[in-house]
Amino acid sequence: MMKTYFATKDDAERKWVLIDAKDKVVGRLAAEIASILRGKNKPQYTPHADVGDFVVVINADKVRLTGNKWEKKRYYHHSGYMGGLKVTVAKDMADKKPEEILKHAVKGMLPKNSLGKAMFKKLKVYAGDNHPHDAQKPIKIEEIEA
Repeated sequence: MMKTYFATKDDAERKWVLIDAKDKVVGRLAAEIASILRGKNKPQYTPHADVGDFVVVINADKVRLTGNKWEKKRYYHHSGYMGGLKVTVAKDMADKKPEEILKHAVKGMLPKNSLGKAMFKKLKVYAGDNHPHDAQKPIKIEEIEA
């Protein structure tokens, strides 16, 4: 009789993946990153276990938004105080913290529980070309759609 295989956190072989975000559409790139973080690209994928890889994203300041989202897309943040709603337009977010645009998109595509938080910690996003993860020898991925 066949038994169903369930991967555990200890069974996961974690690799480091390097993705260049230059001229990539934010939503499509975020969907691919979320899939790698969850481990859906591996044959031992198990929904209740964190078997995904680490992802390093460079050139996050050069991502694309389609249509007129640079002017119309808004990011909301609340301070917790009365009248403390802060609204930031995507263009202003790109000027101040360009890596937050991609982080926000990926976080919305991960599970909303402690497993999703653990997966999100494996994402490293940098605005420029340089990153401090050369020692991990990340594998560069090229086949993500533009």
